[in-house]
Amino acid sequence: MSAFHEEIDVDRTPEDVWAYVIDPSHLPEWQLSAVSAERLDEGPLHTGSQVRVTRRLGRRREMPMTMEYTEYDPPHSWSVRGIDGPVRGLFHAEVEPIDDGRRSRVKMDLDFEGHGLGKVMLPLFVRPQVRKELPRNERMLKERLEHTP
Repeated sequence: MSAFHEEIDVDRTPEDVWAYVIDPSHLPEWQLSAVSAERLDEGPLHTGSQVRVTRRLGRRREMPMTMEYTEYDPPHSWSVRGIDGPVRGLFHAEVEPIDDGRRSRVKMDLDFEGHGLGKVMLPLFVRPQVRKELPRNERMLKERLEHTP
């Protein structure tokens, strides 16, 4: 069981949703703490692909972290895990067709591992920030998907 589980229904096809959410360059558009995201390898995404995501922690601190795809099953599901830094995310998402494929349900699970100072940061800073941010991220994702051609 993950620490955070969220689901949203989106008025877009699973293929449209997948194309948007799987592209790391879109993260800053729908995740409040994401400042930037860049691929660290070339070619199509695959299990083992890596992305450097810089996140804002609190008001001023920015922290880069490397995420690695541990599952990649287009257009259904993907998982990534943090491989460096004091706080390492564990994220899994699924895109399911609903209404005969005219709409989509996006399911997201997120948890964290703390390493060193990260064990202190998790309960004091990270989890409270995520608890506030995740529902807002969902709304922004839904808005972005439903109002972008």
